[in-house]
Amino acid sequence: MDSGQLQDIRTFGQRFGNNPSEKFLLMILGSQAKLENDNRGINVKRGLRTRCEMGLWAGPAPLGYLTQNRMDKKCQVIIDPQRAPVIKQIFEKVTYEHYSGRKIYNWLKHELNFYTRGNKPLTQSGIFRTLDNPFYYGVFERPKGSGNWYTGKHVPIINQVLFEKAQAQLKRDKIVRENHEFSFTKLFTCGYCGSGISAEEKWKLLKDGTHAKYIYYSCSRARDRNCKNKYIREEELITELIKILDKININELGMRQKLEDEIARFNIFRRSVLGSTDKIKNREDMDITNYAKYILKEGSVSEKRELLGNLRSRIVYKDKTLTLLKE
Repeated sequence: MDSGQLQDIRTFGQRFGNNPSEKFLLMILGSQAKLENDNRGINVKRGLRTRCEMGLWAGPAPLGYLTQNRMDKKCQVIIDPQRAPVIKQIFEKVTYEHYSGRKIYNWLKHELNFYTRGNKPLTQSGIFRTLDNPFYYGVFERPKGSGNWYTGKHVPIINQVLFEKAQAQLKRDKIVRENHEFSFTKLFTCGYCGSGISAEEKWKLLKDGTHAKYIYYSCSRARDRNCKNKYIREEELITELIKILDKININELGMRQKLEDEIARFNIFRRSVLGSTDKIKNREDMDITNYAKYILKEGSVSEKRELLGNLRSRIVYKDKTLTLLKE
């Protein structure tokens, strides 16, 4: 208005022209409205805090609970008899059967046909939000991240021990996913849906009290959650790789240099540790394919990944069989 680009402001009951007195009145009314709005926000927060101190949940009831519709029991939640038992089973399966988030998702969708109050399937992110919510054993934080904890008046679905065990299992799974590197992940393509191939580690208790470790590879199901591709153990996968190794186009220069470096290192070991003066000479006709097979059987994880990084052909995995991708 001072620059002349706006001549007046009109509301339903008033008009403010471009003059000092009317502009001053407009500023007073605007400041008064801002003051009322700020006070209203403070009052709402005070009311929410009071309800939390009373153990009441102010907001939509979490999955597994229902909100009371009675005015004399406002903000009180009750057990959902249809969904609360399933919530408890989710915690139990994660804790005692070591279910992953994806396995829980498939179990809810395909075996239980489970739906939320909005008549929608529970998503994977929703599963993890449920597992991270301490409300289910009787306490809650308000606002989230504030450090202000309250004990609710609602009936808990689980106990604190079960919740903490589930959290420990989720944390353990996260550490394994972040730190464990497998030999052949992300190097093959699923023959059914085109997703990558992922791996998981399983432990089996033997009769003598020891544990045996097994590594299984399967479709990551990134493109099709219901992909039917079968699991395969790492030993069987290596056998399949060796079968088709003669057909694979290997980067000869890269592998030959690797083999020459191994021979040189072995010669140094013989001379320094064993005191031998005999040397193994590099051969021009070195069999790179046999060396690659040796790496697959006896090499470390990094050596196996380096080997497959030199492959020019793409490999497709389908029903425990590896084939070269036709281009």
